[in-house]
Amino acid sequence: MPDVLKAPLVVEFPFTRSLGPVQSAFLTGLRERVVLGVRTTDGRTLVPPVEYDPVTAEEIRDLVEVAPTGTVTTWAWNHAPRRGQPLDTPFAWVLVRLDGADTALLHALDAPGPDAVRTGMRVRVRWAAERSGAITDIACFEPYDGEPAQPGGYRGDFADPVTGIVAPARLDYTYTPGRAQTAHLDALAERRIVGERCPSCRKVYVPPRGACPTCGVATSERVEVGPRGTVTTFCIVNIKARGLDIEVPYVYAHIALDGADLALHGRIGGIPYDRVRMGLRVEPVWTEGARHPDHYRPTGEPDADYDTYRELL
Repeated sequence: MPDVLKAPLVVEFPFTRSLGPVQSAFLTGLRERVVLGVRTTDGRTLVPPVEYDPVTAEEIRDLVEVAPTGTVTTWAWNHAPRRGQPLDTPFAWVLVRLDGADTALLHALDAPGPDAVRTGMRVRVRWAAERSGAITDIACFEPYDGEPAQPGGYRGDFADPVTGIVAPARLDYTYTPGRAQTAHLDALAERRIVGERCPSCRKVYVPPRGACPTCGVATSERVEVGPRGTVTTFCIVNIKARGLDIEVPYVYAHIALDGADLALHGRIGGIPYDRVRMGLRVEPVWTEGARHPDHYRPTGEPDADYDTYRELL
């Protein structure tokens, strides 16, 4: 049996967002070692605070400080912390209802083991040594057997408030291509482009998916396509991607390879970005040792007639 192909894959996007007055005050408060909640019209105090009452949908902005001590309402043990989590040793995820709050805050509890954690146990905030106005300013919770802490009466008025945050979203996983795409990748290593034909509609899909997305039937007949093709649509990229050593602006396009019934995407090179157009005939450019084309360049042929690729837009 041939080896199963697999590779680590990371999808990452740093999401930048602005903050409204409630979230701004909450995060600025954490920077100043103050925990703020928001009080609803019926007297409940919500921590973490929200801008609209989850029951009535009414806008709420009445900020009130709560204590950095509280009670565990429920918990789960994390025996294998992952990258980016609050602690790098095993810990408990806990919901903590801080003294003065009516809802619970999710965070980590530093405890020696699951036997040391229980619902109803008392805990307090352990503040991070360096704080910037983020939920990570609470380093974690820790067990606490003292008296409840007393709030200082802050109402959300701080100098130099936090107005925006960057929330990194990242997904790490192992990708296994399966039979159809493994054959496609093996062919690319030989500088060939292979798809599969649907036995029902006879369309050729590149890259192959193992089944026809239109008919829903399995595909197995391999068909070599290209290597030349036609630009169907394209976009001009003006923002440089992190980790990608390509100068902007450059063009990314959908390319209908000759003999294929599905356009794949690739970068266009060898031509000024403002001269790329629909119908441009292109061919792949390979670099030594690469498992896929580095980019596509013009072939010098006349542009393809629109009717030959309009169904692939």
